[in-house]
Amino acid sequence: MKVGFISLGCSKNLIDTEATIGMFKKHGFEIVNDETKAEIIVINTCRIY
Repeated sequence: MKVGFISLGCSKNLIDTEATIGMFKKHGFEIVNDETKAEIIVINTCRIY
């Protein structure tokens, strides 16, 4: 399955997104940079309190 990632917000989000990409790759997902080719898009944003 093809997965695209969008990381919004602070640099910690980017680090978290990179870790998540690693987990997805480990489980056999194909990571794509073009959202139009993704079957799933994961959006990582800052938490608002």
